[in-house]
Amino acid sequence: MLTRRLLQLFIGLAMYGISLAMFIRAGLGLDPWDVFHQGVAGRTGLSIGVVVIIVSFLVLLLWIPLRQWPGFGTLCNAILVGVFADIGLALIPAFSHLGGQAGMLAGAVILNGIASACYIGARFGPGARDGLMTGLARRTGWSVRVSRTLIEVVVLGVGWLLGGSVGVGTVVYALAIGPLVQLLLPWFMVPAALPAKDADDDVPDSAVSVPVTRGA
Repeated sequence: MLTRRLLQLFIGLAMYGISLAMFIRAGLGLDPWDVFHQGVAGRTGLSIGVVVIIVSFLVLLLWIPLRQWPGFGTLCNAILVGVFADIGLALIPAFSHLGGQAGMLAGAVILNGIASACYIGARFGPGARDGLMTGLARRTGWSVRVSRTLIEVVVLGVGWLLGGSVGVGTVVYALAIGPLVQLLLPWFMVPAALPAKDADDDVPDSAVSVPVTRGA
């Protein structure tokens, strides 16, 4: 089971980085955090992959007052998504016509949904940004929805002011990614280990519930 989990984690993070590159090449707008990453990259001259990595570790510093602890997957997420985003940008061409852009956007959303389900289902810990959201909700008593909305509105606004790309892709991502991950996650969720005393129980697989969550 560990081999499957590691493969899911690494493949999911690689696909997530490639999907980010596809969103950029589509040129129709990015999700809120990547609007921010693109804006910072444009102002600093750094590649967007390097910015993703730097921002990930800065966000992890915000986990400290929230008493949030990173998992193995959290650290892998912080590094590999940025690495594969730059690889994707080096390999994927930009499209200048609307049909190609729309197709690239649709492919990016689908790949991002599969990638999210893969790495969440591997159960190695949330990404830095999702951990910030859940940690803030736990410490403040706010709902996860309120915490997520507040964080993403802030980063979207700052990213837009810095020159990040906001457009129809931003809206499509916001509307589609949650339902898509919820649909796909049961296919990729690695079952949690049963306590030793229950290991020999004759419990049918259908009786084990599968938690559904959303990651980025």
